[in-house]
Amino acid sequence: MGAWIASAARRAGGGNAPSRGASRVAARASIESEANRLVEAYADTILRVSYTYLRSTHDAEDICQDVLLKALDRTGSFESPEHERAWIIRVAINAAKDLLRRQSGRGTVALDEIAEPAAPPRATERDLELRAASVLELVMALPLEYREAIYLHYYEGYSIKQIAAVVHASESAVATRLSRGRSKLRPALEGVRHELDF
Repeated sequence: MGAWIASAARRAGGGNAPSRGASRVAARASIESEANRLVEAYADTILRVSYTYLRSTHDAEDICQDVLLKALDRTGSFESPEHERAWIIRVAINAAKDLLRRQSGRGTVALDEIAEPAAPPRATERDLELRAASVLELVMALPLEYREAIYLHYYEGYSIKQIAAVVHASESAVATRLSRGRSKLRPALEGVRHELDF
């Protein structure tokens, strides 16, 4: 993300042209500071939300960069940090859905289907990670409307009311999606303790 921050600052500051005065230097520093804040606060969330839809690390990274640039270019202010976070997630969801629509007409093979080797964690951590990964895998296998509701509720901590606002659905529709999603997960999760226990 460091290269993205430098690129965003150059773009907003007029490219690689030498600065002309303290005000331009201050403006560039302000843009870099805001870019750093956005990356620190939202990059992981954008990547996770995008991956929920796209199931491709590379596509999720592209969406993340686009969303961060939109947030950096936004001129209006937000009512609160919660409003900003909801806006970021909504933009990420819309961008992911747009990409899915564009890709629906062509056959693609995801390059990230091959697992990357990782250093083996300690035994207890490994057990927890495997369990969490298997649960997330089950969630990711759900149909999109259930996957979206389960992910935003259990992994991002959104209430039903907040999810309804983010996905532009009624609260009762979101509650139904959560209920049906949990019902679909319940048989596969029997005997497994997890934060999604229902």
